[in-house]
Amino acid sequence: MAINIIIYSAIVIGFITGIRLMQSPGTALRGNRLGAICMAAAIFFVFSELKLFADYMVWIYIIAGGVIGVIFSQKIKMIQMPQVVALLNGLGGGASAIIAVVTMYAGPDENGLLFWLTAAIALGIGAITFTGSMVAALKLQGWAFKRPLFIKGHKIILYTLLTSGVSLIVLMIFYQELYIIYILLFIFSLCGILMTIRIGGADMPVIISFLNSFSGVAASISGLAVGNALLVGVGSLVGVAGMILTNIMCKSMNRSLVAVLSGFKNNRASDQNNKNEESLSQIKNKSLSEGKIPSIFKKARKVIIVPGYGMALAQAQMYIKQLLDILEKDNKDVKIAIHPVAGRMPGHMNVLLAEAGIDYAKLYDMDKINPEFPSTDVVICVGACDVINPAANTAEGTPIYGMPILKAFEAKAVIIFNLDRKSGYSGVENSLYKEENVITVWGNASETLPKIIENFKNDN
Repeated sequence: MAINIIIYSAIVIGFITGIRLMQSPGTALRGNRLGAICMAAAIFFVFSELKLFADYMVWIYIIAGGVIGVIFSQKIKMIQMPQVVALLNGLGGGASAIIAVVTMYAGPDENGLLFWLTAAIALGIGAITFTGSMVAALKLQGWAFKRPLFIKGHKIILYTLLTSGVSLIVLMIFYQELYIIYILLFIFSLCGILMTIRIGGADMPVIISFLNSFSGVAASISGLAVGNALLVGVGSLVGVAGMILTNIMCKSMNRSLVAVLSGFKNNRASDQNNKNEESLSQIKNKSLSEGKIPSIFKKARKVIIVPGYGMALAQAQMYIKQLLDILEKDNKDVKIAIHPVAGRMPGHMNVLLAEAGIDYAKLYDMDKINPEFPSTDVVICVGACDVINPAANTAEGTPIYGMPILKAFEAKAVIIFNLDRKSGYSGVENSLYKEENVITVWGNASETLPKIIENFKNDN
């Protein structure tokens, strides 16, 4: 028993060390590899302890799962990583729910109340995590629920289901009727769907972090149900880490977790967008034009580049790297501003830029870079909309109202490379397009940026 505790502790410490290493770009790869090694060690040890390796079917499942994982990971592009994380969160929650169902069918050695309580809670949280994460993955992939979806009496239905589910968990402690399992599974699965379909685009990084935390909590509680201390420890670690990240993201959005989970019904914003559509389509910058971009670059001494999710969609990070190198070669001070929700999950934009070979030292968080915009000669925005939209400060009743933004509008000149003038993921039109110190270059950034770069080279 003592040796088991030592091995469990070593694996958990390894996971904690891996997370610590992943906090720094320079050691993130080692942290990720250490986490993978610890997970492999945990699987091997638990299977060995339960004497499962003697069953040939276990080896078939391990090999099949490993092959699927390798093939899947090789085919996934970095831009699809948010939906992959959501998918894996869901599978983790689903696995916990399955463990709970199986253990409840088998029953404990002794008919303990703690067993039924933990198993029922693990089933509920696991089911919410699975269905909620699947909806999040579909949203991020653009296959379904692209906009927040509300049904009549949404909150009342959700709260009623949650209350009913909790009541059934309590009932399960005293009356171990197996048919209650199916009712619990249905209720909490529906709760996960109703909770996530109403989440708007700007809040997706928060909900991903929250569901990540839930997957850990579900695993930890299922570990209590089956009496596995390692599962309890690792699940708790994931749960706490996910909740810390959720708290960080909520602060970055200037919103509470309750407000995020309540969703946002954007009727007022839609009306406002319809009214502004015509005026935005007629925007003409009086003082600046696309032809002046090379001369603006040439005169600028301080430049800030703001990448957004549109950059990821256009796969234009390589051209940002080219532009960064050219500007620095011309002795310009160039920095890259990263908004916490510029991608679809925390840190997504940082990884995309690192993929292009951009030094992490060039990346600056919103709080550090915002004071520098007034002294900046030109801001270059690539595929960014919501994170630079001044409407976040003025458009009450919209999903992004009150959200801290990158203050690009304070710079002397702003050059925006976006696909079109349509609103961002939040559905709120960008009032920055109307400013006279702004040049808008419409089109795919992977096509428009190379032309500007070439013109700048020729002008020099």
